[in-house]
Amino acid sequence: MIIGVPKEIKNNESRVGMTPAGVFELTKNNHKVYVQSDAGFGSGFFNDDYIEAGALILETIEEVYAISDMIVKVKEPIESEYALIKPDQVIFTYFHFASSETLTKAMIDSKSVCIAYETVEDDDGSLPLLVPMSEVAGRMAIQQGAKYLEKPIKGRGVLLGGVPGVPPGKVLVLGAGIVGIQAAKMAAGLGAHVTIMDINMKQLRYVNDIMPNHVVTEFSSQYNIRKRIKEADLIIGGVLIKGAKAPKLITRDMLKDMHPGAVIVDVAVDQGGCIETTKPTTHEDPTFIIDDVVHYCVANMPGAVPYTSTVALTNVTLPYVLRLANQGWEQACESDKTLAKGLNIVKGEVVYKEIIEAFHWD
Repeated sequence: MIIGVPKEIKNNESRVGMTPAGVFELTKNNHKVYVQSDAGFGSGFFNDDYIEAGALILETIEEVYAISDMIVKVKEPIESEYALIKPDQVIFTYFHFASSETLTKAMIDSKSVCIAYETVEDDDGSLPLLVPMSEVAGRMAIQQGAKYLEKPIKGRGVLLGGVPGVPPGKVLVLGAGIVGIQAAKMAAGLGAHVTIMDINMKQLRYVNDIMPNHVVTEFSSQYNIRKRIKEADLIIGGVLIKGAKAPKLITRDMLKDMHPGAVIVDVAVDQGGCIETTKPTTHEDPTFIIDDVVHYCVANMPGAVPYTSTVALTNVTLPYVLRLANQGWEQACESDKTLAKGLNIVKGEVVYKEIIEAFHWD
């Protein structure tokens, strides 16, 4: 099979779909890999690294799409890429279709085979290709939240860990999944007081067992959320419903109850956000303020640490890429039910029901 790795062109996206180590494994299996020139530059991988691993370098993104049977990338195609995608071509990437009807319709029109990293699902319900980026985003959420609490960037002026004689900051984490646990771990490490909420009592018991005493768990309800946001300095939105839009746990009217200068980091922005006032931002212009509350809603947070993110992503995607390349998408998905759940759109037909539900299509 011919596999293409284009350069990511979304704003401030420095990750790349595959490391040279991943390319080496594919070429070792007699597949051809075409990498766009300088695609890995932002992640610290250079053309010579890919050539040494057996890849061929193409100068333009148009050439990569034109020659490839399968495209392996990181972020969803943007508008300038839509026309490059060919019928029957396999696109393997993060799509998050439920957050964009425009993207969904474009991929339907392309007649391609869209396999979404974020819906590849193991038997136990875990999402193996989402986990590493959720780990990165969860940890980064605290780094960014702590920074934007600083007064020069309109934050409340609170040091999360406090100092002797001054209480630590208060962090509210919505969702006790991968993002929430990683965020709570980082916040606790800084010495903050952390409350983590979820509707899954089994997960809350797990968090209670593994976290230090200054991380407390609480059942997520509108009443409890309204109570906790009044005292929170930093709120992390880490809610995920597989393949569907995130529920709005904090509404616009609730912002007035928060401290002026409090910070919200909505990691769920890729799925529409779990805060009503969320709108996607970029690393170039990451925040906005509504009712004196700072919102950080960057849609590709792991793109800020591309070396770590690219290596972590290739570690988990490569076995599936090899399977798709070795067997073809139909046989690979037939023999691997985990991979089959990644099928979202197949040759013009939406096959993932949560996407249909997100747009209220019949």
